[in-house]
Amino acid sequence: MKPAIHFKKIWFDDDVVELRIDVSDGDSQFSNTVYAGHQALEEVVKSLDTFRNHIHGGICDIKFGEFGPEYAKGGFQARLHFQPSGKLNISTYQQSDYKEFSKNNVASEARLYLITEPALLDSFISQMRSISARNRD
Repeated sequence: MKPAIHFKKIWFDDDVVELRIDVSDGDSQFSNTVYAGHQALEEVVKSLDTFRNHIHGGICDIKFGEFGPEYAKGGFQARLHFQPSGKLNISTYQQSDYKEFSKNNVASEARLYLITEPALLDSFISQMRSISARNRD
């Protein structure tokens, strides 16, 4: 299992996109689904385009969906942070949809940490742009 973040468009309409997000740190893996507005996808692509040029300590936060039992589906957050070593650190937090368990309503959650090469960021931005433009799943 290789460290990776994968986004897959499951469903969409004029207002929102349902995304399946799979994150692996090489040892552990977590998958969840979130709802994201088309505008939120466009804003993330713009943020990433700006961030990619801030290789000296730049930080970029990504958020899709919402966290908590009041919201449909789940939530996803990621913080991308360029390190002085030239690597890109990514920390993620994911939460599934809430469901009944015993006498409670619960959601599964995961925090994963990845280190990658900045060169792979360009490919990620390109693929996110394609999802945002509705050209790719």
